[in-house]
Amino acid sequence: MKTYTTKAKDIERQWWVIDAADKTLGRVATEAANLLMGKHKPLYAPYIDTGDYVVVISAAKVQVTGKKAKEKIYYRYSGYPGGLKSPSFREVFSKDPARVIELAVKGMLPHNRLGRAMIKKLNVYPGDEHPHQAQNPLPSPWQNEGRRMTKSKEGEILSKER
Repeated sequence: MKTYTTKAKDIERQWWVIDAADKTLGRVATEAANLLMGKHKPLYAPYIDTGDYVVVISAAKVQVTGKKAKEKIYYRYSGYPGGLKSPSFREVFSKDPARVIELAVKGMLPHNRLGRAMIKKLNVYPGDEHPHQAQNPLPSPWQNEGRRMTKSKEGEILSKER
């Protein structure tokens, strides 16, 4: 018996919606990163982009725990002397709430050309509305669960939505 290897033509992409309202930033980012990488699929392979499209709504209502709101720093360096920018979580969140989720998810993806291709499939919106209704996005398979779903529950959710 030969070992099966995933090929680009075998990949079927779906659209998922994650509602970030009143959820912790890290849990939303982990959910999105797993869907973007395709880790929820039996065809997952780390060397190929098997992931799906993800839409995150209500980014303006995401929560952080502890003192992160005032103590978390996002560093950017331009490469020039004196070019270090270091805005806090509050500053970045007040300017663009979607950026906070994008940065959290980007940090959980591979740091190579594969990760750059995966992050392009992430769409984050601060409100409840999004322009991707035509793609018929499904609710995230982990939307109502604390951690992870069993295979039987996942099958039930997918069969109900289709």
